[in-house]
Amino acid sequence: MLHQSVTTSLRTCVELCSGAGGQALGLEQAGFRHQALIDLDSDACQTLRQNRPTWHVVQADVRSAECVLAATRARPCLLAAGVPCPPFSIAGRQLGLNDERDLIPAALALISAIKPRAVLLENVKGLLQAKFSTYRTAILRALASLGYTAEWRLLYARDFGVPQLRPRAVLVGMEGQAFANFRWPAGASLTTEAVHVGAVLRESMASRGWRLADAWAAQAQRIAPTLCGGSRKHGGPDLGPSRARRAWAEIGVNGSSIANEPPAPHDQLPVRLTVPQLALLQGFPPDWTFVGGKTSVYRQVGNAFPPPVARAVGRAIAEALDHTDASARDMEQFQPANRRSP
Repeated sequence: MLHQSVTTSLRTCVELCSGAGGQALGLEQAGFRHQALIDLDSDACQTLRQNRPTWHVVQADVRSAECVLAATRARPCLLAAGVPCPPFSIAGRQLGLNDERDLIPAALALISAIKPRAVLLENVKGLLQAKFSTYRTAILRALASLGYTAEWRLLYARDFGVPQLRPRAVLVGMEGQAFANFRWPAGASLTTEAVHVGAVLRESMASRGWRLADAWAAQAQRIAPTLCGGSRKHGGPDLGPSRARRAWAEIGVNGSSIANEPPAPHDQLPVRLTVPQLALLQGFPPDWTFVGGKTSVYRQVGNAFPPPVARAVGRAIAEALDHTDASARDMEQFQPANRRSP
């Protein structure tokens, strides 16, 4: 049976495959306190520790006994996971369940063990393809057997103030009444103007006196292609496949590699972007720092769940739980008075 606490002052979270902290930062901004963040990559773990020394970061495989122990000790309100995307990415072989990197079964096992009140899973758009419909249904059925109502939804980062398209497959699950109170976030830019690359990067592009910074920013008023960090097996410090590079070239960016510094005063177009600039395009704050070599850091940035999207989904989850708990308190207050009536 799922936890039925009616305490709204504290929302706790355990996060699996936390990476560089994009999802964690957004959930923190939504009011969740992390009890544990678990990731196998040593550089990503150091990134988390460097930015949030108070976070309990565990370097472990999600399938390991160490991970199970950390999660079960925490007993969180929310279990969130940004499991690896290569099993479902259109850039890979799309082996799904047959890919050794598919960690969704491990996440489901932990959900069964700790029974959080809410579940949040995110992955690439490819998971929503028809070829994976049976797999998605199996996940929903597994969650239903544990007492959760869950739903998949395709969210675009551009709709939440992030200057890139970045479609993500997002699953939210909660016990029945709480899920009935859940409303998917609509996204700010559905009613306001979207944020564009030029506006976000203009200051950084001009930071070393690049004389073309203003002209570049003026013609870069568009949404960026989706960043692709690649996997530990494949991918390097570049801006993705040829189609993505062509889109970058249209706004004066050379996507074949990553720069160490912003453009110098007399640099010509196209220019290369730095990892900090790409982090801004992913929705990270300017003061969020990354640990590791260029390839490792770019992978952390490119694979992140944009913090503004995680914040919006986290707030929607928290509001649903708050509404459910408020209704439960009202019932508790009503029932004793009702019993005292003649």
